[in-house]
Amino acid sequence: MDGKIATVNNVKDKLAASEMVFTIPVAGLTVKEISEMRNTLPDGTTAMVVKNTLMSRAIEGSDWTACAPLATGANVWFFIEEDIKGSLGTYKSSMKEFGKDETNPILGGVIDGDLLDVKQVVEVGKLPSKLELIARIAGGINAVPTKLARVVKEPNSKLARAIKLATEEKSE
Repeated sequence: MDGKIATVNNVKDKLAASEMVFTIPVAGLTVKEISEMRNTLPDGTTAMVVKNTLMSRAIEGSDWTACAPLATGANVWFFIEEDIKGSLGTYKSSMKEFGKDETNPILGGVIDGDLLDVKQVVEVGKLPSKLELIARIAGGINAVPTKLARVVKEPNSKLARAIKLATEEKSE
């Protein structure tokens, strides 16, 4: 009984730290394959096989109650803290490597308390990560002074070219 309580509390902790959760069927995956996939997941992402009754207890009364319809059959649950795109990419490449992308598809997921179907989970995985967005913003901010300098400098260089051209014409 203590092991089950510890598992429920562990799952609750994982859920509390997660931005997104998704699940796949465990049938057909070997322990070695699950371990290899776990080892390649980005930091902050955990893959766990959780019994449905324990998952149901963990989500009870939380923002994750939308997971309930997914808690059927034997599943591997992915708890993603930050890197949704990287985690889904790792899952996809692992299944492709194992030759099990057809037999172990994503069943669904939950983000912000909303149940997502397979297509929606895939679409969320295509969105840029937080780091990519920060890089884009930083790049945009850095581009402003450069463009401003070009705009300020441009009239002076045109004037200089015109004067040079005029002096060359006079000397001829």
